[in-house]
Amino acid sequence: MSDIRNLEPKLLWKYFYEITQIPRPSKKEERMTEYMKKFGEEHGLETIVDKTGNVVIRKPATKGMEDRVGIVLQGHVDMVPQKNSDKKFDFEKDPIETMIEKGWVTANGTTLGADNGIGVAAAMAVLTDPKVVHGPVEGLFTIDEETGMTGAKNLKKGMLQGEIMINMDSEDEGELYVGCAGGVDVSAARNYKQEKTPSGLTAYKLTLKGLRGGHSGLDIHLGKGNANKLMFRFFQQAEHDFGMRIADYAGGDLRNAIPREAFATVVVPSIKKTQFEKFIKGYEKMYREEFKEVDPDIRLIAKTCEAPATEMNEADQYRIIRAVFVCPCGVQRMSASMPGVVETSTNLSVVKISDGKFQSHNLTRSSVETAKEATAWKIAAGFQLAGAEVTMSGDYPGWKPNIDSKILVTMKDTYNKLYGKVPEIKAIHAGLECGIIMGAYPKLDSISFGPTIRYPHSPDEKVEIESVEKFWNFLVATLKNAPKK
Repeated sequence: MSDIRNLEPKLLWKYFYEITQIPRPSKKEERMTEYMKKFGEEHGLETIVDKTGNVVIRKPATKGMEDRVGIVLQGHVDMVPQKNSDKKFDFEKDPIETMIEKGWVTANGTTLGADNGIGVAAAMAVLTDPKVVHGPVEGLFTIDEETGMTGAKNLKKGMLQGEIMINMDSEDEGELYVGCAGGVDVSAARNYKQEKTPSGLTAYKLTLKGLRGGHSGLDIHLGKGNANKLMFRFFQQAEHDFGMRIADYAGGDLRNAIPREAFATVVVPSIKKTQFEKFIKGYEKMYREEFKEVDPDIRLIAKTCEAPATEMNEADQYRIIRAVFVCPCGVQRMSASMPGVVETSTNLSVVKISDGKFQSHNLTRSSVETAKEATAWKIAAGFQLAGAEVTMSGDYPGWKPNIDSKILVTMKDTYNKLYGKVPEIKAIHAGLECGIIMGAYPKLDSISFGPTIRYPHSPDEKVEIESVEKFWNFLVATLKNAPKK
């Protein structure tokens, strides 16, 4: 493990290191909430913890800055718990093992939690660094952003006093975000009949791995392989050509991550064993060729195993395979108003088959509400035709850009003076909490920015060290140049 506390700015990295030592997977943030509460109180700052677990910490303006508009620095304290399959790690108990590699901070076989730990650490540094000049500031630290945004959804009116909110959950230095996509979860479930596995069959443990995965919003346009879609594409033909039957299946485990791995137990007639094994190698070669630019390490591995006691009924399997195979996944439409930005997408994040029950989960995103609804219902229609019950949940709104934003003007000018260029103005194809929080605070002038983070929501997650220092200097200068009341 590398000591990241010697990196610059030291105070920000100190707090980020402390955050990495606290287990904080989504919906398990109690220790982080307690840590933030203790932090605020130990520094003599007004600290409020609401019933949900969100924390607000206020600091008065520095001398001479009392005439500035109050600013809310916002970030979420939870992180996505993803690890490599060969990594022994308990996200509810173990600290993150940080490493420094060629100008980046990353983790040893797990997600790093720079999403959004760096933003949280930056707000903490502002609240405690006596050299930072600012008007009235308050840190808003929300919970459970990654699995439903319940912290932001349950934020009550009256908690915040500021008129401007700076969200620090974006992942490209030099860019300012003024809008984001909304989202909805689409889940399907159905029972299937199990039959006793007959004799004369050979059983295999199938493993699809080596995919890079990533954030299902930020990385969806990269065309990375989706383990569920690739495995069920294989199933479709293997069922047709070899009479393959499925005993169990597990692919993906997080709603907002592109699935990197999938595992299955299948059986085929023993007389077709040799041909089936050649077929598997052929599919691996095909996938490696198709995805050589984005997922060059993809592997499809088969190992013979003891025959399972039961297999899926043939008629049920036929319907389920086809429902998953045709399920929309990936970019559905690019934005016509903002070239290069994804408008609508969906990710088949989780599929489970076990003990007579099939389940699937999709996260659909769009900056256009009607397009989000249409895509969700399209997914639902396919699974309903296969006899599944479909539910939609976790619906959250997008964030409509405000080009006349005062903080946007301030930050564009500030960045230009600092770095000699105007930052790019964008909307992000991911769910930021801004739109939800602005539902309770409609007059809040909001913007989002951050350092450069790559491969969030995957064990390859990393944050660029140089960009963190630029991000910090930009934040400090922005606070100094905050609009007057």
